[in-house]
Amino acid sequence: MSVLPASLVAEVLKKTVTGHEALGGGTYNTLHRVALSDGGRVILKLAPDKDAARLTYEGELLVNEDEFYRCAGGATGVPVPEVLHLAADSLLMSELPGDPWAASAAGMGDAEHDRLRHELGALVAELHTVTGTRFGYPSEAVPTAPTWRAAFGEMLEAVLGDAERFGARLPVSVERVRALVRGAAPALDEVTVPALVHFDLWQGNILLDGPPGERRIGGIIDGERMFWGDPLAEFVSLNLFGEPEDDQALLAGYRAGGGDTGFDAAARLRMALYRCYLYLIMLVEGVPRGYPPARSAVTRRTAGPALILALGLISTSTS
Repeated sequence: MSVLPASLVAEVLKKTVTGHEALGGGTYNTLHRVALSDGGRVILKLAPDKDAARLTYEGELLVNEDEFYRCAGGATGVPVPEVLHLAADSLLMSELPGDPWAASAAGMGDAEHDRLRHELGALVAELHTVTGTRFGYPSEAVPTAPTWRAAFGEMLEAVLGDAERFGARLPVSVERVRALVRGAAPALDEVTVPALVHFDLWQGNILLDGPPGERRIGGIIDGERMFWGDPLAEFVSLNLFGEPEDDQALLAGYRAGGGDTGFDAAARLRMALYRCYLYLIMLVEGVPRGYPPARSAVTRRTAGPALILALGLISTSTS
């Protein structure tokens, strides 16, 4: 592995590589920053071995990430990496300025935080103006579909199948989840246009650039978990265990960017469905990845009760 990133980049770009370093933070693919003789730097993402255990939707994640960057970068002003090369097991892209928001959050003042959340909200609204032709994951690791109800059904069934296949510990039975979601599925028919959804917009995937007090968003990265679907799903990853109203600055920015924040009862029901999907992923993925017991226990203590609450909302809304 110590030679591969350098040789791969040199071959693709036809440039001399002067060094590279592994970057942390990834939980599935691995990242390398590669320095070039002309002073530039690029980012190389490498997929795990083909025989590595994984969730169904994680097949060919780099295809999803490539599509996210190409679509967002080609149709919006959202700062995303430029794709330089895509192969079966690697994605080469430009490096964006800044460091992950998560690294700066502790020392950030309230005024700067709110300004940046407003900026992020406007960028997310712009992302959601990009539309596709089918619903679901571009990689087709989970089949796409012409309707959101059908595509989301495939997505949820895939992770429930993974839970059974890997013997994941869930706070509720797979059959109970299936039954509740089946009853709520008609609510998904309101979504008729496949929008570009990142679905992993936690602070580690948002780059901030500039000195403290004057930082701006330098990039949106790690688009590998994107799908074409309901823009409302984005608010699940933006506020993992809360409600959209918990982040008023972000909502104001989203409205300023043209996004709709009129969350009626049908919208709340759909968001509950998307929370279930994301919490299930969190609860299941640790098994094939071999997370240590302490980490898995923390996930069960957080995502487990949150899953039960979301399912309770679905049950109440459809009874």
